[in-house]
Amino acid sequence: MLKAYGTLLRTPGGLKFSTAGFIGRMPIAMDSLAIIFVVVAATDSYALAGALTAVGSIVVGASEVFWSRKADQRGQSKILRIAVPIRIIAFLLFVIAVSKSAPTWSWFVLLIIAESTAINAGGMVRRRWLHILKNDPKNKDGHLVNTAYSWEAMVDEFVFIVGPVVATTCAVKIAPSAGILAGLIFLAIGLPSLAAMKSTEPPAEPANDEEPHPVILKNRIVQSIVFPCALLGGFFGSVGISVVGFAEEKNNPSSTGWLLAIWAVGSAVAALINGAIKFKSAHATRFLIYLVGLTLGSIPLLFSKSIPALAFALFVNGLFIAPLIVNAYGTVENAVPAGQITEALTWVIAGMPLGGAISSALAGIVIDNYGAQAAFWVPLGFMVAAMVTTLPYLSTY
Repeated sequence: MLKAYGTLLRTPGGLKFSTAGFIGRMPIAMDSLAIIFVVVAATDSYALAGALTAVGSIVVGASEVFWSRKADQRGQSKILRIAVPIRIIAFLLFVIAVSKSAPTWSWFVLLIIAESTAINAGGMVRRRWLHILKNDPKNKDGHLVNTAYSWEAMVDEFVFIVGPVVATTCAVKIAPSAGILAGLIFLAIGLPSLAAMKSTEPPAEPANDEEPHPVILKNRIVQSIVFPCALLGGFFGSVGISVVGFAEEKNNPSSTGWLLAIWAVGSAVAALINGAIKFKSAHATRFLIYLVGLTLGSIPLLFSKSIPALAFALFVNGLFIAPLIVNAYGTVENAVPAGQITEALTWVIAGMPLGGAISSALAGIVIDNYGAQAAFWVPLGFMVAAMVTTLPYLSTY
């Protein structure tokens, strides 16, 4: 089963840029959780923490699309060298503002500045895989692209296994702000390293005013993935904050990281299996199947009364996540020109922060007023809504 992965990772330069991308992606599993810890410690308000992460998430969605479009046009290394330093400085100022009890409005301003430099490192790494596999004779039937996407899905899940544990441990054992600072260290190591790897960087394709590419969101195939994925972001965001609240209610806040890690383990297991299979069905068809599966797999969260029960429910739920995302990427990648692939891959997740923004704020309010158990209705509601948005596109799948 692992033969395909061995072939993939022997591709020159692949393991190096994938490793750099892994390190640079660590903050995506840490920042929102770390912000919740630092804000709740300072204000004891989940609603305010949810509002901050919501606003930040909205900015992230637009920011990642912007920087990805520029990466297609100007090259990845140039974009990373601009965005990363600004992000680090802004987040450091945000930590200082919260710890020194600066006016709350300044927290929002600094967080907006920080999140306006959000980079979709995962999209950049996937674009590199496409670039180096394009003319690889071992990839004649294209199966290594599915393996590469599945490998990166496993990397993503490993990020979500390690990241929450690191963020939680730093926030609980060291200081509330330590989770954010740890994420910045990963960022400062990973993304500059990726920028330095010129040999595997896809060539820039400057914008052509005479023959401009079509607007990506006018593509019906892209729409069929982006809209349900935006609501999928609501699922992710509300599960995250609900787990934090659940662990707090059980007087075991340090279990938060492990619960989220177990969720990611389920997804990683599914990614491993997915990448080893040569599928004959279309990516879009598999996307729809896994979307239904994830919706049904969200129901057990409602009935989890203890931390072990929630851990099991999260593991089962996670089994549907990576294959769903892998097939979302596969669907849009085949629907756009080469000069728009990084942007198209980013659109898959660009709507997720918006869904997460709404759901984080909503789940925070539910936790404050009704408790964490009731908050698990929020992610289920978002999954049902995601399924409904696919109805106008059933002929596409």
